[in-house]
Amino acid sequence: MVAEKPPRVAGLTHFVHLPPHWVRLRRSARQDKRKGPRLLRKIVCIALPGMAHFEFGTITEVFGIDRTDMGGPGFEFHVVAADPGPVPTKHGLKLYVDEPLSVAEDADLVAIPAYLWEGFDDRVLDVIRRAAARGAWVLSVCSGAFYLAEAGILDGKRATTHWMYTDRLADRYPAIDVDPDVLFVEQGNIVTGAGTAAGIDAALHIVRKELGAGAANVIARRMVIPPQRDGGQAQYIGTPVPEVRTDSFAEVIDWMLEHLAEDLTIEQLSRRALMSTRTFARRFRSETGATPAAWLNRQRIIRAQQLLEETTLGLEQIAQRTGFGSAAVMRHHFVKVLQTSPLAYRRTFGATVPAGEEELQSA
Repeated sequence: MVAEKPPRVAGLTHFVHLPPHWVRLRRSARQDKRKGPRLLRKIVCIALPGMAHFEFGTITEVFGIDRTDMGGPGFEFHVVAADPGPVPTKHGLKLYVDEPLSVAEDADLVAIPAYLWEGFDDRVLDVIRRAAARGAWVLSVCSGAFYLAEAGILDGKRATTHWMYTDRLADRYPAIDVDPDVLFVEQGNIVTGAGTAAGIDAALHIVRKELGAGAANVIARRMVIPPQRDGGQAQYIGTPVPEVRTDSFAEVIDWMLEHLAEDLTIEQLSRRALMSTRTFARRFRSETGATPAAWLNRQRIIRAQQLLEETTLGLEQIAQRTGFGSAAVMRHHFVKVLQTSPLAYRRTFGATVPAGEEELQSA
């Protein structure tokens, strides 16, 4: 990034130039065949006065980098402002934005970062309302949920924000069902993320839902983060899950990932960690935010998603390779966690569907 103007030393005001960033979208044949009004191509982040750097950065990190060289998705990414020019941020940095709000009128996703409460701009509220009305994704990170609430698009819906602000959101907007205990909430085409890093989880959820687990995993690997944090179902986690902090657990987890097809018991895992089963279960949850069984189940689903997307293996073969044992058991967990069946998932994201499964779909 190039500084457009020199910093004013007395006021510690800095200018960072952020030009329109175009990333070529390479659409695969399976993406071209998808039906419905949404296909994740054009992403617009609205720069707000007083916005927080980190939450703004989570949006630009997920959507603003071309990862097609690694087989990942590319997006047409824009940062816009109600008044193009220098936009003051939370910590004194001024972000120089070239593009106006009109760029967001045909966006597939409009993102609102966290910001300080300095009133609402009617022009931004109108953009949010129109995006929600036409079926585009609308994403808020942390306190950005207040803009969505003020726009009225959360009325009668569940939503979340940073746990420090959930009471304030509920008090100010009683028509919203505010959930303080989740990383993010999806309600139709509206996704509200909880505090700070939960914005990454919310953004990757949208990528996963639109483009599949493989696309989300490429982004996650480049960002050196888990592709999906979990404490049960995909978005129901009481607190953000910490990274594995100790070498002993990192080694056990690597081994678990290499042996997903096997019947892994807590006794077997605790022996590998040189701990009692009780200590292992407690320490595992402390390290990962989930029980060993819940963590294994989620990793098996992620592996199954990848195989459904990238191979022509039958459902029974995939169930065996991922440790579910049978297609029926795998289907149960897919419906419970992803609200879809393996067959429907493959039809949406798979490159091809084996002939036998095509017959099942048409039956």
